[in-house]
Amino acid sequence: MRQMFDSTVERLFADLASPAAVLACEDGPWPQAMWTAVEESGFPLALAPEALGGAGASWADVCGVIRLAGRFNLPLPLPEAMLANWLLGAAGLAPASGAVTVAGAGALRLRDGVVSGEALDVPWGDAVPLVVAVTGGAEPAVVLLPTGAASRREGANVAAESRATLLFEGVAPVAQAPLPAGWPADVLLLGGAMVRAAQIAGALEGVLALATAYAGERVQFGKPIGSFQAIQHQVAVLAEHAAAAVMASEAAFAAADTRIVRLQAIAAKICASEAAGIGAGVAHAVHGAIGFTHEHSLHLSTRRLWSWRSEFGSASAWSQRLGRAVCAAGPEGFWPGVTDGRFDTLQEQRA
Repeated sequence: MRQMFDSTVERLFADLASPAAVLACEDGPWPQAMWTAVEESGFPLALAPEALGGAGASWADVCGVIRLAGRFNLPLPLPEAMLANWLLGAAGLAPASGAVTVAGAGALRLRDGVVSGEALDVPWGDAVPLVVAVTGGAEPAVVLLPTGAASRREGANVAAESRATLLFEGVAPVAQAPLPAGWPADVLLLGGAMVRAAQIAGALEGVLALATAYAGERVQFGKPIGSFQAIQHQVAVLAEHAAAAVMASEAAFAAADTRIVRLQAIAAKICASEAAGIGAGVAHAVHGAIGFTHEHSLHLSTRRLWSWRSEFGSASAWSQRLGRAVCAAGPEGFWPGVTDGRFDTLQEQRA
């Protein structure tokens, strides 16, 4: 299934998400035709159970799809929709009809059948009609909310992708169900971190290809700059970090069977976020001045790398949580925590 998914989506994204098409989406209207093509492919429902109309794919099956979304700078919430429909299916709810996103941060409460509170930095929150969130309190619930019923503070990340804050006041969910027993209330924050790690890995693969090609084409002092040891070293550093991000995200997706494994997801986001900053810097250094121009496609990836590295938790935020958990486990709990894939004290609410 993985090979079929990857080959299909690569052809789809190559047709839909050319650099010119991605650039045209910035500060423009919602690209409905592009979303329709993606929706018709069925990938937003890939992780939903077959019994509910999805493909019943595993996280390992779709890691390549999400990496390709990052590599092609797809200006759509496809990874968020896949995460949203996965959680809806896990809660026994039907997948969302149409475009949907997730709220990984904020404070929402379900009381007397209505939801109130704030969802922060919701990807494409001002464009899509539905958002999946997990309410807080003693009995967390998975809720599907209409974004049109919320008041909004519109915003955007460095890549000009919509990031809106939604304020709900007594809004009735379109659907709701208890969060599966034993699942952490920050499951969407954790899932979003894992998804962003894969997107970063894909974007790094893209900038590595650009940097390698440019180093072989750009001639200085009578020979390609890629023949100079300093440039070779920089490209090698970029390749090293791209490979590390790929392996970390692949490991996290492979470990996520019925549930996302917290330690692997955190490690993937830390590794990918660190690689994003280093990789973007190296890519621009290799390209020189031309890489900073609006006409060159490099910025489509590097601006996303700079944005995605801090979304759904930055490297420093996750590193602090991981460090506190390791210290709390003590020397006797360290190795069991590593080999079991978790630390008990990581099961904390989102900060």
